[in-house]
Amino acid sequence: MRRTLIRLVVWLTALALAVSTAACMFQNKLIFFPGPPPSTTPSSRGLAFEDVRIATTDGCDLGAWWIPRDGARAAVLVCHGNAGSIEDRLDLARFLHAQGLGVLLFDYRGYGTSTGSPSGPGVGCDADAAFAWLRAKLADPQLAVVAWGESLGGAVAAELATRRAVHAVVLESAFTSLAEVASEHYAFLPVRWILRVKLDTLGALAQFELPLLVIHGRGDEIVPFEHGARLFAAGRGRKSFAEHAGGHNDRGWSHSPAAKQTVCEFLAAL
Repeated sequence: MRRTLIRLVVWLTALALAVSTAACMFQNKLIFFPGPPPSTTPSSRGLAFEDVRIATTDGCDLGAWWIPRDGARAAVLVCHGNAGSIEDRLDLARFLHAQGLGVLLFDYRGYGTSTGSPSGPGVGCDADAAFAWLRAKLADPQLAVVAWGESLGGAVAAELATRRAVHAVVLESAFTSLAEVASEHYAFLPVRWILRVKLDTLGALAQFELPLLVIHGRGDEIVPFEHGARLFAAGRGRKSFAEHAGGHNDRGWSHSPAAKQTVCEFLAAL
């Protein structure tokens, strides 16, 4: 009986080590889920746009759409979430455009028509390149640039604000850190020990004092609402919280009059 128990412990330990090793080796493929090239364009939402390519400093070529707005009060750089591509953010772009804002949608490396393979440092490099392109594109050097981060893109947007002159940050369904949310979903793995991708939204917020809008749903099944509450508490500048009842991917704030009003008021104050 004792020998059987020892064999079971050894087998389970070996299995845990094998799973942890595989997770460590292939974590980029477990973290990032690139979508295919877009099958439609902003014109399907009645938006005039410019189809552009953005070169990164490390040799990748990113697909992007610039949606200008005459007399824009600001421009929004959208750092989208983990899955899909810029095609899936067209309704957001239409909403932002209606608020009097120019919008730049870009795909991370490996997503849509962008070259390369996604990684933690890579998506940060992509955001830097998109910001530089947008800053150069804007005729008015004083025009504000807002970093809008969706889910995983929340960490990308917040970390961008620690390196570039971003005017405000919007965190939609964002996690406090990749390590924390991954630990919640994969409690059986030593996530904090094996995770090499360091996307730390909460840590980034501690490094700047900018206007902050947090949007989070109480029904979020992927990133618990508590993440949004903690991010809001960490904000050190003017801040607003657009709470809604929706889930992670349904953009529930756009169907909630109160949450939508909070978003509109924040954008109007830019």
